[in-house]
Amino acid sequence: MNRAADRLRQALGHAFNDPRLLVEALTHRSAAGPNNERLEFLGDAILNFVIAAELFSVYPQASEGELSRLRASLVKQDALAGLARALALGDCLQLGSGELKSGGFRRDSILADTLEAVFGAVYMDSGLETCRGLILRLYRDLLASLPAADTLKDPKTRLQEYLQARQRAIPVYHILEVTGAAHAQCFTVECSIDNLRTVAVATSRRKAEQEAARRALELMQ
Repeated sequence: MNRAADRLRQALGHAFNDPRLLVEALTHRSAAGPNNERLEFLGDAILNFVIAAELFSVYPQASEGELSRLRASLVKQDALAGLARALALGDCLQLGSGELKSGGFRRDSILADTLEAVFGAVYMDSGLETCRGLILRLYRDLLASLPAADTLKDPKTRLQEYLQARQRAIPVYHILEVTGAAHAQCFTVECSIDNLRTVAVATSRRKAEQEAARRALELMQ
């Protein structure tokens, strides 16, 4: 891990005064010893604050709802995992044998949580301004390429608004099937609107519902 951690420190551009904080940030709860859950809790709060403050400054005309959607698009698991992969964070993770065998170092949720823990570690090591600078540097490209806020509404919300504007019944979602082991389930979900039916399959109920809603909206528009 030492060589990988050295590369990570260089990518972060931060020399830790207390290297133990970085070790803790990179240690998943499945591994022995102190883990990164507390630092993740702290880093999540700091990330949300830093991104919210930046958006508040950059988009002075945006409403509270628009700012919330923009922030959500930046701090969601997918965005964090993408940044973590760019830092090769998975190469530095300390995982228990079970998570290691199941490919935990590639899992979005673990990568995202670990990056939040790293933010918490940097804050504890050197304070808010240093942590803020790191977050904004890592997020520079994502902040520069943000889409319009109204395009960030999720498909279920857009579908419901579309139907309500036309005084039509709201959609109903049904789980048709759940397959796979507990850690790798697939959900088949149906979206029903009057006589229209769409079906989608995804790794979570939420994702399947969103995809079914997107397909229904596509068909109606």
